[in-house]
Amino acid sequence: MNLTLVPATIDDAAAIASLRTAVADHLTRDYGCGHWSSAVSEKSVLNALRTSRVFVARSGTTLVGTLGLATKKPWAIDKSYFTNCRKPLYLRDMATAPDVQRQGIGRRCLEEAKRIVKAWAGDAIRLDAYDAAAGAGGFYQKCGFREMGRVSYRNTPLIYFEFLL
Repeated sequence: MNLTLVPATIDDAAAIASLRTAVADHLTRDYGCGHWSSAVSEKSVLNALRTSRVFVARSGTTLVGTLGLATKKPWAIDKSYFTNCRKPLYLRDMATAPDVQRQGIGRRCLEEAKRIVKAWAGDAIRLDAYDAAAGAGGFYQKCGFREMGRVSYRNTPLIYFEFLL
């Protein structure tokens, strides 16, 4: 599959919200209701476009994935768990369309995100993932991210991951 990861525009907001909602619905069908079950609004995507760099992955003209990179620490991250770095970036809202999962798209998006962060002179990528069957912890470990800790934030079990560049 030919894949390109490019910066999202406001014209992509509805499609990103639809893709992330489809992923939430898929996880809810497979694992039951959880913190992953919320529908994503176009308004929240537009907010993300203002506060971080959002990227979309396309195969041809079809949106197959998305992710965000932010310099501002997400609310659930406790920096004390991570390596002391000069310029970490935070991976947010990564999703791959359910009908094309397990085809290497997520891994290729992460590789491209690593390249982007290096180009921005970043020295680490940090993220949190749900510590549940619906979480992506195993995926991040397979992609070279190191588990930094397990926490509960507002009754949500999370795993912190880091990739040093």
